[in-house]
Amino acid sequence: MIDQKKQHELVLVMPVYNEEDCIAGVVRQWAEVLERTVPDYKMLVLNDGSRDRTARALEPFANNPKIEIVDKPNSGHGPTILMGYRRAVAEGAWVFQTDSDDEMPAESFPELWGRREDFDFLFGARGGREQSLGRKLISQVSRLAVRLLFKPGVDDVNTPYRLMRAEALAEILPAIPDDAFAPNVIISGLCARRGCRIDNAVVPHRGRRTGSVSIVKWKLWKSAARALVQTINVAMRSR
Repeated sequence: MIDQKKQHELVLVMPVYNEEDCIAGVVRQWAEVLERTVPDYKMLVLNDGSRDRTARALEPFANNPKIEIVDKPNSGHGPTILMGYRRAVAEGAWVFQTDSDDEMPAESFPELWGRREDFDFLFGARGGREQSLGRKLISQVSRLAVRLLFKPGVDDVNTPYRLMRAEALAEILPAIPDDAFAPNVIISGLCARRGCRIDNAVVPHRGRRTGSVSIVKWKLWKSAARALVQTINVAMRSR
């Protein structure tokens, strides 16, 4: 049952950056699925300083009481997610995070939701994901780092498709720096180390059909190195 102190049973956190071509459809799709699955929900859509017409594409949802659009200065994907999490744990009994690029379907959510009672964290591992060699290497390093620095438990440590009990997530968030580049990686490690009840499920992943990846080439490696250093620091401080 929903915690009576919470305003909603579920708060969905969706960071958005330069997704004018797909964002309206993605928000509409998620709203339709949540309406059938968790009627008492709120969508927190965080427009992270998009430079295209994303803000205009989101205007039709402005009067929907279940969808809150937050236009904010650009701070990056990680800090935007953290901003959403910190609001969500105060407002919802459960927190779900998904990206806005339409790569992981809303249709897979009801199965995850139906399994939640026995777990604190439910992770949707990206099934069938196609990656460049560089991104594949970074994913492998992230997974290995979490296993060595924290504890095994999460199959896809940086998946942007995760359902989290707000009470458990709230205990972890203070350990994560505000400028964390990949907070989801750190959360994966901390929840495993703390002995939280974890579930892994494969969720279909499809390639990006609109827009473009915002971090490419040398910036990708620079960002990955920064994320690794931050993960190591948190792991050392939280022992």
